[in-house]
Amino acid sequence: MVIAAQDKGMIIDLAHSSEAVVRDVIELARAPLIVSHTGLKGDCDNARNIDDALMRDIADRGGLIGVGLGRRGVRNVARRSSTQSFTAVGLVGADHVALGSDFDGATTTPFDASEMAALTHALMAAGLDEATIAAVMGENQIRFFAERLPAQ
Repeated sequence: MVIAAQDKGMIIDLAHSSEAVVRDVIELARAPLIVSHTGLKGDCDNARNIDDALMRDIADRGGLIGVGLGRRGVRNVARRSSTQSFTAVGLVGADHVALGSDFDGATTTPFDASEMAALTHALMAAGLDEATIAAVMGENQIRFFAERLPAQ
């Protein structure tokens, strides 16, 4: 199914997949993959986060890692998300990291799009340069989808 889906131009999102599924899909995939929202297991070891070595494999194949926004208070979310983003940039490179909000309406979060300035400030405080912050805050997602979605 992975090959058939990619042959039809579909983008495969590995969010909510087990590590076994992630490994299998990486081996089968012919095109870059995305994890639209996740965390780094090396930074926060829980069942939802994907192993750092698998994250590197996704990035090495041109994929994109959407760093999830935590579910604590807004200031803590910005600080935690900036820490995860900074760690992810070091792990997989600035071109393979994006924000992964999971703002789909299925969950209630204390952090929303109105707090992006706090996250940007936290990324600056974490030491990321302007070009990296711009890439993580949206340019990487735009590039990833522009390269893979059909022209209109």
